[in-house]
Parts: sequence; C-alpha cells; structure tokens
Amino acid sequence: MFNLISKTIGFINQSIAVIGITAGVAVAFVNVIARYVFDASLVWATELTIFLFLWSAFFAAAYCFKKDAHIAVTIVLDIVPAKIAKPMLLISHTVTIIFLSAVSYFGYEYLLLVHDMDERSIDLWDMPMWVIYLVIPVSFAFAAYRVGEKIVHIIKTPADQVVPESEAEMVLAELGAKADDNSNKHVKELNDMVKDVEKKTGGML
Repeated sequence: MFNLISKTIGFINQSIAVIGITAGVAVAFVNVIARYVFDASLVWATELTIFLFLWSAFFAAAYCFKKDAHIAVTIVLDIVPAKIAKPMLLISHTVTIIFLSAVSYFGYEYLLLVHDMDERSIDLWDMPMWVIYLVIPVSFAFAAYRVGEKIVHIIKTPADQVVPESEAEMVLAELGAKADDNSNKHVKELNDMVKDVEKKTGGML
C-alpha cells in the first residue's frame, strides 16, 4: 500500500516537473519568436510561463526530498558520535515535516479563500486562480510525505549507518574506493582528503 503511494507520488512529482519546465521553455521560446519575428507578442505567454515554471519548481523540490538532493550542511553530523547524530536527524526531520505540513494546510486554507472570492487570471483565459494555487498544498503535502518516509527510515536504520554518505564519497564508492579502505595508500590519502574538504566546506562539496 505505502509502496504504491510512494511510486504514485514519485510519478506525479517527476511528470509535473518535467512537463512544467519543458512546456514553460517552449511557450517562452514561441513568445520570443512571435515578438521579434512577427511583432505580435502573445498576451498570455508570460503568465503561463511563470505558472509552468512555478509548478515545475515546487514538484521538483518535493521530489528532491526522496533523493536527498536538497543542500544540507552536515558538518555537525560528521563530528558528533553516531548515537547523537541519529536523534539530531530525527529532530531536524520532525521540524521539517511540521513546517511542510503547516504550509500545505494554510495553502489549502488560502486556496479555499481564493475559490470563494472567485479570483481569476485576466491574461490567462479567465482561468480560476485556485487552479494555479493548488500547487502549494499538493506539492508541500507530497514533500511532507517524503520526509515522513525518511523519519521511518532513520528510526529503522542503525545509528552507525544513519548519516548518509556525501556526494563525493558516493562517487569514490562507484570507483571502488571505500571510505574505510586502508589497504591502498593512495586510496587512503584520497579518502582522507575528501573527508577533510567535506569538513571545511560544511558538507557542501
């Protein structure tokens, strides 16, 4: 059941993100051609482009919670013992899910207000604005669900494995250089260098 929900949310996030950015670029390109070649700018193009990019960005951000692709400063997690890092991650994810859920809820409340006021877009074919604002409660709810999945995963994961590898360490792992591999002098030096740089950059290497 939860696996099906997760796949459905992932499909929706990916699809809207891809379609939104692709359609937005296409509309912007057509509008530029119409303006500079035919001297006939499309009145609705600018607003539609903004809304398409907006939907793409919000749903892509929700998808990034699944892939841990959001920027995170992990310098403290890298320093503290694993038994302390695990509750710290749980606390940070709990704060995150509360924030995302609150934005989703109040976004829904604002959506109802816009619907009751019958607010519409002047340039975009008299489209009801609640359709556009629907992106906020839905995308933030999807993001909150992803964070909820992360919380469950952290609870089930042993403390010594709860801190994820950095992107640089993942690349090294793909090359066959494990972080705890001390058998090869050059590999050890490379791992030590990556860890040192990760600490200096706050985990943003």
